[in-house]
Amino acid sequence: MTKIGLFYGTQTGSTQAVAEMIQSYLGKDKVDLIDVSRASTDDFKDYQYLIIGCPTWNIGELQADWDGLYPELDDVDFSGKKVAYFGCGDQVGYSDNFMDAAGILEEKISERGGQTIGYWPTEGYDFTESKAVRDEGFVGLAIDEDNQPELTKPRVQEWTSMLKAEFGL
Repeated sequence: MTKIGLFYGTQTGSTQAVAEMIQSYLGKDKVDLIDVSRASTDDFKDYQYLIIGCPTWNIGELQADWDGLYPELDDVDFSGKKVAYFGCGDQVGYSDNFMDAAGILEEKISERGGQTIGYWPTEGYDFTESKAVRDEGFVGLAIDEDNQPELTKPRVQEWTSMLKAEFGL
């Protein structure tokens, strides 16, 4: 059975909670949770399917653990890997850079050969700008625990259903 590597960074615990929810919906036997603070770039090689989770921190920045690993991603070949993204952010307080971290990571990993899956619609959000928006919508699941916590669970359920099909589970 092909396992999915779910790499996440968390500052306040919200992204970790969402990562655990994603693992639960996809199946604990199918998803390995990897806290990026304890990961190395070699860990990405073990998985054909990846889920990358990162909150947008401060004003459009990567979470600290992802920020530390980010330069080393240049040494990783993501060719042939299917990669889904999710992030936590505040669309009201940080409307000009909502979900930027997911967009920053997606751009780097795509440049290194990763195939982005799991695009998510921008409808239902109220933000001004985001580095995570492409023609297809957000590069992955957008979670706003600050302003829409009641939507987290249904969004994760719907997104993981999509991922099951896109990962071929």
